[in-house]
Amino acid sequence: MEAEIPRLFESASRLPGELFVRLPTFFSKKRGNRRTGLPAWGSLGEGIYHTVLLMAGLTIGVLMLAGVAVPEWRINNQFIEVNGRLIGKGLARHTLRDVFGGAKYSWRPALLVQYEVEGEDVESWNTVHSSETSETRAFALHELDDWELGGQLRCWYDPDDIKTVVLKQGYSWWLWLLALLLPGALVAFGVTGLLQSLQSWGRSEERQAVQFGRIFETFTSPPPETVGFPTIPACDNLVNSPGTMLRFRLPTESPEAWSLIGAGLFSGLWNVVVILLAVNVGFDIAGGRANLWLLGLLAPFTIVGLASVALFFRQLFLITAIGPTHVEISGHPLRPGNQYQVLLSQAGSVSFRKLELFLELEEQATFRQGTDVRTERQVVWQSLIRRWNNVEPLPGTPFEAEVQLQLPSKAMHSFSTTHNTVSWRLVLRGVPERWPALVRVFPVVVFPAEIVSTHNEKPLS
Repeated sequence: MEAEIPRLFESASRLPGELFVRLPTFFSKKRGNRRTGLPAWGSLGEGIYHTVLLMAGLTIGVLMLAGVAVPEWRINNQFIEVNGRLIGKGLARHTLRDVFGGAKYSWRPALLVQYEVEGEDVESWNTVHSSETSETRAFALHELDDWELGGQLRCWYDPDDIKTVVLKQGYSWWLWLLALLLPGALVAFGVTGLLQSLQSWGRSEERQAVQFGRIFETFTSPPPETVGFPTIPACDNLVNSPGTMLRFRLPTESPEAWSLIGAGLFSGLWNVVVILLAVNVGFDIAGGRANLWLLGLLAPFTIVGLASVALFFRQLFLITAIGPTHVEISGHPLRPGNQYQVLLSQAGSVSFRKLELFLELEEQATFRQGTDVRTERQVVWQSLIRRWNNVEPLPGTPFEAEVQLQLPSKAMHSFSTTHNTVSWRLVLRGVPERWPALVRVFPVVVFPAEIVSTHNEKPLS
């Protein structure tokens, strides 16, 4: 194979006999006053970064498995239980030196245990569990007094090394959790980032944006359409619930429910972290030592956890106190120029300063701005159907009101595609006493005026 050599080119403005060499460039092309980086170099840098994360996660995982998980698993599954006798005791001192040359000591009881293995007496020193470690020698001596010389005790020895013996079985569940979460997160970030870097190797940002747009379109496909009318959304899910007084009960789109779910998830996950920290701090205090860093970290975490619990129960009490809202309608889908009966039912025990029922037309557009996918929503038309002031519900009886809905004769029909949507909805807005504002949304579908049915059937209204 011939070796590659730099190519020589003649310059248009060169002197006679002059040649120049084209050097490698780290830029792909120039756009205005800026240059865009070569995609291959960017993918290479991202690949190296995520490879480092992956290797760090694997390394930390192997070390933690070898140092914590595997030994504890062997103690609980492979060590053999025998009856032993305590023949000696003392204190074991552990020295920890800091970067400034200072020394910090910790103490825990050390026990000399005698036990029998296949007819042979074996003696071995054993230190008690690390949770009984103390930073003060006097406290460790007090713990040592609880062990009586000559007393019988249960112990477990290693069949591969009969001199290795333990006095307690069990798992350090928080160490196992740490061994799984930290390396697992690093490995997950590393693998996903590495796959993404390999997928985008040598591809421009424009090509990646187009591919992302195709993927996005598969997840943001428009709702099912009416048979024979490809841009009008189907209303099957809006007419499958009969009303108690009128023909159909409309489904509710309540933002309070999503707020409650979000507050509950955040509160649960955050307080799990707080409990883990509190258990670790409790073990330290029980062992006669206190980690000031953990104590300082626990205080603000606890405050945020309590605040999240209070927010969750406040949201729960708000939904419970205000109660559900039901809207029934005499016909569906709607058609321009027609009149419909609408029944509003508001349960709960909260008094309202004002309740308003609106008919609204909302437009939604999904578009790409550079490499970002954006969705914009705007209410382009709104009509007040009815307003009620100073609503005082009776105990055990919901507030009910029946009103007339007149759809404009030139109303735009419902419309839905991948990137554009025109949707109609009934919206109840209320101002409760001593509570945040209430918003409940009830979607409806409007057909064009000339459409009577989809399969030459009788209209639904």
